[in-house]
Amino acid sequence: MSCPLIANADVIRVTRLDTCGRPVAGEDNGFVFDCFATLAMNPNVEEGEDVTYTAANGRQCGFKRGCPQFNGYDVELNFFSVSPEFIEIATGNPVVYDYAGTPVGHDDCSLKCNSGFAIEMWAEVLGEDVCDPDGGDGAWIYFLMPWVTNGLLGDMEIGAEAVSLVLNGATRAGGGWGTGPYNVVATDAAGTPGPLLTPLGPTCHRRTLVTTVAPPEPVCEYTPVLAMAS
Repeated sequence: MSCPLIANADVIRVTRLDTCGRPVAGEDNGFVFDCFATLAMNPNVEEGEDVTYTAANGRQCGFKRGCPQFNGYDVELNFFSVSPEFIEIATGNPVVYDYAGTPVGHDDCSLKCNSGFAIEMWAEVLGEDVCDPDGGDGAWIYFLMPWVTNGLLGDMEIGAEAVSLVLNGATRAGGGWGTGPYNVVATDAAGTPGPLLTPLGPTCHRRTLVTTVAPPEPVCEYTPVLAMAS
């Protein structure tokens, strides 16, 4: 598959991280959903300072282009489902429960700058060779931003039209995602699902790859995160 074409986005999973960017194991630390419109990943870049060497007579003797500084991605997720579990993981703000202990809402409180989460997104791949004749079910472009911070809900306007919400955040490099707590790629010729084969480097903000491992099914409740192998 030398030239995969991205079709529509399919599923997003968010995972709670600790203050060091490591996945937090537990029953209520993941959330998988498909009720979203777009996920924007906009580069945050500081322009470098150019250096010009100008002689006394005005002639330019030399010029050095400044090196831009890449600070990461500004993340903007447009979504429809007002799921307290997702908002709690992404913003760090508390869930409101009913008498039976079921999440029914959330509070908007102060910005939790020490909270973090990971975003994974799967988008379908178009192509004649995505269905392996040996039994493959297709292929997906897999996006991973292993450390997103400063999750904050944006403007909300409720009226006669369909309502969408916006979550803003920013990526960080480093962290402790490693190869991750999930099976997202094939680990052998038989297509056995497993974690990432290599971790992201300490200066990396995002990974994009083609995988034949299907995305998880969306559910409207917390999903468990297993402890990673040490």
